[in-house]
Amino acid sequence: MKAVKSVDLKNPKVQQILAGAKDVFLELGYEGTSVEEIARRSGVSKATLYNYFPDKQRIFAFFAEIECEEQARRMCNIINDVGDLEDGLRQIAKSYIEFIVSPFFRGMFRVIVGELVRFPELGRTFYDSGPDICIRRLSQYLVAATARGEISVGETKVAAHQFFALCRAELFYKILFGLKHDVKDEEIDRIVDTAVTTFLQIYIPERLRSGFPSGFKS
Repeated sequence: MKAVKSVDLKNPKVQQILAGAKDVFLELGYEGTSVEEIARRSGVSKATLYNYFPDKQRIFAFFAEIECEEQARRMCNIINDVGDLEDGLRQIAKSYIEFIVSPFFRGMFRVIVGELVRFPELGRTFYDSGPDICIRRLSQYLVAATARGEISVGETKVAAHQFFALCRAELFYKILFGLKHDVKDEEIDRIVDTAVTTFLQIYIPERLRSGFPSGFKS
């Protein structure tokens, strides 16, 4: 299932339909959502909706891809703007954790996992449009930091996966399984500190360990 690339995202009607679709899919899931309900929530007729999207399947694929790309774009902007390694990793970790505990991510993840059996290509769309972009951009960031001598990473893509895994370690499954609903800022800050400290303990060069105020000595 591939999104319809020819759709003009700047078209007000397209934006209106996708905004309505977002609310319905996250509230009712894919199976519980009908084209009629999307049209109603969007404030358009079914005929108008079909002028832009041939069916519910395409609406969902397009909505999922656009939303994931937007979240990945935000992460990339952070990576592009940061300079100092430790500060950069902290900003990246904080943004990532705030995203995975957000109601949007919880709803989106559950809907996509629930539809993978019927629409296996949706998993690839979701991964390519969001997580993989973040992994590749963080990997590039680590390559640059290694070239500057700030960190020593051989397999930067593996290290990027490890970093995001450290960020997920404590909250991810509790959030997805509904065991936790509200996450306080101080809790996020604590997880950020732990993730960045652990990551740098592994990858920062020995000669630089004593230069970090956060206590990265082994």
